[in-house]
Amino acid sequence: MTTETSDARETAAVGEGPEVSVSTPLDVPGQPRLDLDRALEAILFIADEPQSLVHLAAAVQRPLAEVRAAIARLRADYDGGAPSGEPRTDAGEAAPAGGIRRAFELREVGGGWRFYARAEYDRLITDVVTAQTSTRLSQAALETLAVIAYKQPISRSSIASIRAVNVDSVVRTLLGRGLITEVDTDEETGAILYGTTDVLLTNLGVSSLDELPPISPLLDGGQEGFERDHA
Repeated sequence: MTTETSDARETAAVGEGPEVSVSTPLDVPGQPRLDLDRALEAILFIADEPQSLVHLAAAVQRPLAEVRAAIARLRADYDGGAPSGEPRTDAGEAAPAGGIRRAFELREVGGGWRFYARAEYDRLITDVVTAQTSTRLSQAALETLAVIAYKQPISRSSIASIRAVNVDSVVRTLLGRGLITEVDTDEETGAILYGTTDVLLTNLGVSSLDELPPISPLLDGGQEGFERDHA
């Protein structure tokens, strides 16, 4: 029996069986039942990192097979349609024959799922963000950018460990400015690894990272997190 067949039977069995008696995030007594697809959509919308199927299933307390099927429906919906023969929502509404292809997509990266703008809109988004964003970076952004420049490729958690503060919003700012980009994923954790872009080199007036000065003389409190200078 294939995994797909097993998952399909598991999903069908859940749908045909009696209602679960234990309240879940989607089944709150006295409240309208939340749609599984929309619930996953809401979680993915606010997520800064790729969300694995296991994590999503735990968040909505639904079988893995149901969550996998819901992700497939969402992907197809954003692409302008839905898998043939599959309902679009928990209520069993039929999927439309065709729909609008969204400017964003659900992409599997590093063992998880995350929203991304489609590649054809990258230039437009970059131009808009650059035009609307102040050219001056905060001290926190400059410090975070320095960590990434000297330690890349580096994950968000490693940056936060070095700076000893939450860096989520600062990383989003640097991404929006086009100064850093996602360069890889950690093989063990699936965390996104960040590196600098040519935009940073242009702003600094250098042709490569090799021209950056040694970091040690610039540190006031020792070399914690910077045991080795950028080579």
